[in-house]
Amino acid sequence: MIVLVTGGARSGKSFFAEKIYEGKKDVVYIATSKITDGEMEDRIELHRKSRPSIWRTFEGNYDLDSALGEEKHYLLDCITVLTSNIMYDMTKGEERISIELQKTVEDAIYNELKKLIDKINKRGNSLVMVTNEVGDSLVPENHIGRVFRDIQGRVNQRIAQLSDEVYLVCCGIPVKIK
Repeated sequence: MIVLVTGGARSGKSFFAEKIYEGKKDVVYIATSKITDGEMEDRIELHRKSRPSIWRTFEGNYDLDSALGEEKHYLLDCITVLTSNIMYDMTKGEERISIELQKTVEDAIYNELKKLIDKINKRGNSLVMVTNEVGDSLVPENHIGRVFRDIQGRVNQRIAQLSDEVYLVCCGIPVKIK
């Protein structure tokens, strides 16, 4: 079972995703955030405290399938941060990103996720993925912001197609949309 959970910032996505595995002990939490400053360190610490301590944590943005072990349940939080990290790594912080490079970045992110999904499906395990719905806001005023929004939107569409269920979380209320 592959589940995608989407919604806006602070909509309750992660809380809902964690609730799906409530009471389960054989869960691996795939964390994609990197500590880049004090605020991110605080956010990461809050996330760590919010999930059961018996869950195993895998931290990374590449080779996500190496998180797979004997456990049956996997939670990836979040695709949006994964996208940001891979996009930055591949573009070296460039101010302008060509259409060709945008497609290359999108494909790299999708392929990383698809490899994980394929292995989860082959093993008969479950995977819950959290992502942000980035298209419900203002159009970013700068090129990099627009490129990020576009890549993330397309990645979300492609991953939703591979998912058995998709939920939109709004104001802490999950709505099943697939």
